[in-house]
Amino acid sequence: MLKKIFILTILFSTPFLFAQSTDAIKYVGVKKCGMCHKKAKDGEQLKIWKNSKHAQAYTVLTTEKADKIAIEKGFTTKAVETPECLKCHVTAYNADASLLDKKFAKEDGVGCESCHGAGGNYDSNKIMKDKKLSVENGLLVYADKKELCSKCHNSDSPTFVARDMDKLWEEIKHYIPEKK
Repeated sequence: MLKKIFILTILFSTPFLFAQSTDAIKYVGVKKCGMCHKKAKDGEQLKIWKNSKHAQAYTVLTTEKADKIAIEKGFTTKAVETPECLKCHVTAYNADASLLDKKFAKEDGVGCESCHGAGGNYDSNKIMKDKKLSVENGLLVYADKKELCSKCHNSDSPTFVARDMDKLWEEIKHYIPEKK
C-alpha cells in the first residue's frame, strides 16, 4: 500500500516539479527589439511596425467607439479592460508582471513579441545574428503567415471583416535583408 502511495505521489508531483524548474521567458518590449531592428540596411522593421495598425492596437481600445462595441457585445468593462479585447490588442496581455521587462509597455499594442514570441532568451546580438540559434532560443518564425494572422484576424473578433490575408501581410511584412 505504501509503495502505491509513493508511486502515485511521484506520478502526480513530477509535472509540477518540472513546471517550477523551468524559467519563464520575459517579454522585452518593442523598444528593446527596435534598438537593432530600425536601420534601412537591416530592414527597418521598427519603422514598418510604427506605421502599422498594430502599433495603434492598444490606443484603439481607449476610444469611445471601442467601448461602444464592447457594450454591444455584452461586456461590462471598458474595451481597454476587457480580456476578450486585450488578447488581440496587447502583446502578453495576460502575462504575469514578473515576465515583463522594465522597458515593456502594453501601450505598444501588438508588438514584435505578439508574433515572434517572448524575446528574453533570444534578444542578445550574439543570438540574433544566427537565425537557427534565435529559433532554438524561442524566436517564432512562421512559414504560414495566414495561420499566424488568423489567430486574431478571425470571425471571433467583434469587428471582423473578411479580407485578403495576402494583402494584409503586404502591409506588415518585414524581412531581414540577405547579407552580401
